[in-house]
Amino acid sequence: MEVQVNIGFEQLVKIVKMLPKRRLNQLLAEIEREKATEKSASHLEELLLKGPVATKKQLETIANNRNSINQWRTI
Repeated sequence: MEVQVNIGFEQLVKIVKMLPKRRLNQLLAEIEREKATEKSASHLEELLLKGPVATKKQLETIANNRNSINQWRTI
């Protein structure tokens, strides 16, 4: 069962301020976990986009090497 409630930001701030310390710490930890996950995903994406790419000649060499390996396996 799911309930959706629309509240304003100021109301949300008031609710958060009323939380007991333990629950507030849980909320903060959850927010930090979420931020870390987002940062990790964006870091990986950035790394992949900026990483090295193979040239056409390198890809041809890889394909030739695979073919040679496959030929040796069938002997």
